[in-house]
Amino acid sequence: MTLDDRVAAARAAYARARPQSARLGDRARVVMPGGNTRSVLHFDPFPFRVERAESKYLWDVDGHRLVDLLGNYTAGLLGHSPEPVLAAARDALDGGWSLGAVHANEVRLAELIVGRFASIEQVRFTNSGTEANLMALALATHHTDRRTIVVFRHGYHGGVLTFGDEVGAVTVPHDWLLLDFNDVDALVEAFAAHGGEIAAVLVEPMQGSAGCLPPAPGFLEAIREQTRDHGALLVFDEVMTSRFAVGGAQQRFGVSPDITTLGKYLAGGLTFGAFGGRHELMRAFDPASPPGGRRPLGHAGTFNNNVASMAAGVAALTEVLTPEQLDATNARGDRLRVALDAVFRTRRLPLCVTGIGSLMNVHGTAGPVRSAADLATADSRLKELLFFALLDAGYYLAPRGFIALSLEITDDDVDGVIAAVDAWAAHESTT
Repeated sequence: MTLDDRVAAARAAYARARPQSARLGDRARVVMPGGNTRSVLHFDPFPFRVERAESKYLWDVDGHRLVDLLGNYTAGLLGHSPEPVLAAARDALDGGWSLGAVHANEVRLAELIVGRFASIEQVRFTNSGTEANLMALALATHHTDRRTIVVFRHGYHGGVLTFGDEVGAVTVPHDWLLLDFNDVDALVEAFAAHGGEIAAVLVEPMQGSAGCLPPAPGFLEAIREQTRDHGALLVFDEVMTSRFAVGGAQQRFGVSPDITTLGKYLAGGLTFGAFGGRHELMRAFDPASPPGGRRPLGHAGTFNNNVASMAAGVAALTEVLTPEQLDATNARGDRLRVALDAVFRTRRLPLCVTGIGSLMNVHGTAGPVRSAADLATADSRLKELLFFALLDAGYYLAPRGFIALSLEITDDDVDGVIAAVDAWAAHESTT
């Protein structure tokens, strides 16, 4: 049986076990292109439909219970039902919603975020990390009076800020300069040639959607040096990586950006985004004192300070997401990543795992993987077989091999995943 045949058989077995999801998928495709409204959630033959979620578990409409290793692509760091967050959101809604006015919890949440991230002196809220990055780039071009933005191939900064080998078709029209992640020489050459035109470098401290690719030693420091020397701003997209430490990846790596963008879990899993930085930059949005006598920048958003997200964020950061919990989850992730990598080596399968802490990605190559270019010849078929095997064993990760552990995942869960992967790998190595 060829590898393609085994993938086809795995898809067929998955479909047979989920008739309700199949029927809902058929209905969905009539009224939604592709049957979904978030592209990353699609996989063949069809995605299962979730009926309910609680703690670390998902139940689909066909009655399967899964341990959730995906954590809603990092937004679900706190799990599916942290009681303090739920209670805070309910209390806020009991007091009314869609206020069209400022309120106390946005002040409390802003204070908590400013106290958490050393580079942020002032912050503004958005509805998503996508919006946060859009506003950060607007601020950078306004502040520098330049148009060029440096980004990195296969970086992802939101639905309209998506990059592959080229600029994505739905990406907003800035003057983009694409470089390779972890290529310091290309970075230095780009600034030597275009330094006077570059407004900002927008970078994930670890590339997330590209496959959890950590920065090479000295790479982030080189970006900081080049931006500082050429009068450009450094924007850290910490929508995913802020979970690496209480103060984010910038604390972990010791590199301080000019602007930080946030999102995902910081409102307990509710709709949320934020961007912030030094007072001298952020005052561009202050109607009372914009710098240089310029008109203040506007920042719209009906739900930027929505009462549920603001209250949930306060509860998340004061009652749930303790430094000890965060450290334990990242340590658990490190243990899982190292163990899975060892399984693949021991079983001689052409797979490897990259990542940091609670975020990691399985790749269809033996590695090493330093940038997206190293994945050009990777084979996704073994990853897909692993995905279906883990579903059968009761574990859910992204079909692309992405894992984002929540606080609810235990050491026993990690042991169970390692055992399930080893059992699958032992079978595959003899096939």
